[in-house]
Amino acid sequence: MNTTTADGTDCTTGAVLYLAFELSSTRWQLGFTVGVGQRPRRRTIEAGDVGALQRELALARKRFGLAQEARVVSCYEAGRDGFWLDRCLRSSGIDNRVVDSSSIEVNRRARRAKTDRLDLDKLLAMLIRYHNGEERVWRVVRVPSVAEEDGRQLHRELKTLRRARTRQINRIKGLLASQGVRAEIKHDFLELLAAARTWDGAPLPEHLRARLAREFARLTFTRQQIQAVEAERLELIRSADDPSVAKVRQLLHLKGIGVNGAWLFTMEFFAWRQFQNRRQVGALAGLTPTPYASGSSRREQGISKAGNRHVRGLAIELAWIWLRCQPESELSRWYQQRFGHGNSRLRRVGIVALARKLLIALWRYLETGLVPTGASLKAKPI
Repeated sequence: MNTTTADGTDCTTGAVLYLAFELSSTRWQLGFTVGVGQRPRRRTIEAGDVGALQRELALARKRFGLAQEARVVSCYEAGRDGFWLDRCLRSSGIDNRVVDSSSIEVNRRARRAKTDRLDLDKLLAMLIRYHNGEERVWRVVRVPSVAEEDGRQLHRELKTLRRARTRQINRIKGLLASQGVRAEIKHDFLELLAAARTWDGAPLPEHLRARLAREFARLTFTRQQIQAVEAERLELIRSADDPSVAKVRQLLHLKGIGVNGAWLFTMEFFAWRQFQNRRQVGALAGLTPTPYASGSSRREQGISKAGNRHVRGLAIELAWIWLRCQPESELSRWYQQRFGHGNSRLRRVGIVALARKLLIALWRYLETGLVPTGASLKAKPI
């Protein structure tokens, strides 16, 4: 059995089996190797078949002449399968890494070959480099615990429901507008629908009225779900003794921060990440600058947008609110002095900088209790 690299080096030294996954909804492609220069062993199994995965691991160890207790190092790209596979692998003693797909280096040519097989080989090669000390070869995703991941469900569901509500309202208004009818979508919409008339005084067509009634029923159900989720979240804020909820209550003491912002910032950002410095805070939110400097060319490309999009969008929204609700704070005065007298574009650029500074100030407030300089507190947080 050939277990040596192209230059004759024994690749079983160190007894490490490298495993890369190429995941899809129907099947998983597995790539095994023991080092650089060793031809990969490729296999395909049904998606989610953990038993088949264990069998392929045993066969791969046998193929490469490794002991059955040999160490396995694996990786896969973050995607629709989430983190359950990482937890499953680690429970089996496999040292796994979940990789940020956008951090994987690719060929810069306008046209490049891309197949699952090529992607699998690329992952294997980069996994070996990472395991041998090249930590910057890609970006590894921090895997949350089950409880930390579960804490994100309420606000994400609420965001989905609110988007659905907006789509349903717009759909109803669009159907009415196609007949020249304008109406407010309130609780008495069905009564208004019965009385609505088209441009020539005729009632709405029968099938259109039936469709609008069904659309309104779906809208009513969505509104009820929104109320239920908001009530559940409010009850947790008032009564739960979880440390993450305590941070939500702490943020609510600051003027300009409401329930939506305090909950999202905590559950998506501050509750499950241990930041070491302000740079990490800005980077995770995707609010760090991306300068381009090559030779005599110098330009700024804007923020990276590589972090948590939920937090980044709300941070920018909160920055505008902060200017209005905390005008005497040091952050607001800094913004007004530097950007307040500029044109609209300069003010928009400045608000991104303010959002980053505000996130850092909130992180320090939660970690040390230090209120942002000049900020006001609410008399009654909830």
